[in-house]
Amino acid sequence: MSGATVGEPEGGDGEEVLARVALARVIEPGDEHGGRWLREHGAPGLMRLLTGPDPEPEELSGVGSQRLAGWRARAALADPGRELSEAAAAGCRFICPGSPQWPTQLDDLGDARPVGLWVRGRPDLRTWALRSVALVGARACTPYGAHMAHTLAAGLAERGWVVVSGAAYGVDAAAHRGALGSGGATAAVLACGVDVAYPRGHAGLLGAIAGQGLVLGELPVGSHPTPSRFVLRNRVIAALTRGTVVVEAAYRSGSLVTARWARQLGRFTMGVPGPATSALSAGVHELLRGEAVLVTDAAEVVELVGGMGELAPARRGPVLARDLLHPDTARVLEALPAGRPVQPAEVALAAGTGTDEVIGRLYELHSLGFVERLGDGWRLTPLTREGGTQTGGARRGGR
Repeated sequence: MSGATVGEPEGGDGEEVLARVALARVIEPGDEHGGRWLREHGAPGLMRLLTGPDPEPEELSGVGSQRLAGWRARAALADPGRELSEAAAAGCRFICPGSPQWPTQLDDLGDARPVGLWVRGRPDLRTWALRSVALVGARACTPYGAHMAHTLAAGLAERGWVVVSGAAYGVDAAAHRGALGSGGATAAVLACGVDVAYPRGHAGLLGAIAGQGLVLGELPVGSHPTPSRFVLRNRVIAALTRGTVVVEAAYRSGSLVTARWARQLGRFTMGVPGPATSALSAGVHELLRGEAVLVTDAAEVVELVGGMGELAPARRGPVLARDLLHPDTARVLEALPAGRPVQPAEVALAAGTGTDEVIGRLYELHSLGFVERLGDGWRLTPLTREGGTQTGGARRGGR
């Protein structure tokens, strides 16, 4: 782990970091009024305004008196030294703008940018975020959704990409497990303190992510999630990564919020199609009708978010043996009826060529297993009549 140790301000400006640690307890995630004040006054200056005498109205404008009083009450109770000590005990560290590990793409959020991030895990967040993709989707996903999330995550991890998700049940969990199972990198962005196991059933999963990857969030240790914090957490997932893939989502799914943030921030937005009759794919299909790109595997995701030349393989159906025949040979094969042997002269008439040419082509087809000789006549082999090399003549015989 690079940078300062937990409990010691990273980046050298101790006053700035301590003020941001305090403000992380005061300002709710994504609050643009607090973000604007932070930009206008700086972190130490804002803390002085919140803890000193009543500020002038123009100094902290845009909110009502009761809301401002609530923030001032929180600020009066803030104890950044204690916060850092508790974080150290939980194995966490604090990073913020100006820290070596701060992912600068989060600055695209403007005044909604996090005050700072609490992080569990050894890797460098800034480096990991440079090559990361978000995989999100329904909590109550189908087996198909879980399979696609797991497979996509494993494929991305095998290609050296970090899989970012929210550690929820369903698609999120399948994505994290897919990356972990392939020995790859994954990061979980939480809507609570990074020391809080939420959901409780994912305590083991979160421990595995922290051991092999990263667990991060905006809220101080011990903080519990609320519905609004889940929604606002999604903007961090979208801003942190190169693109967002929605695997399954109903019309009101929270994962669509992540996709909208990704599109707004200029990131790639992708969707995995599902059955047209599935309500859990309806939200994804609506994305795909707009600006999202359809993807079905990791190679297609990397083709969008990766560097020049990282292209998905060309897609085509299976190559049948008859596809490789010379056009003149294929024309003779198509002239053979399905149900009976024929003379070369009859084949020549149907193929529009000479008898000598037909005889040569028939022997070529015989060597390849398409036809067999029966006395003076020729007929299609059973495999040719019944299998993938079915000819035009056989189709004509079936009408």
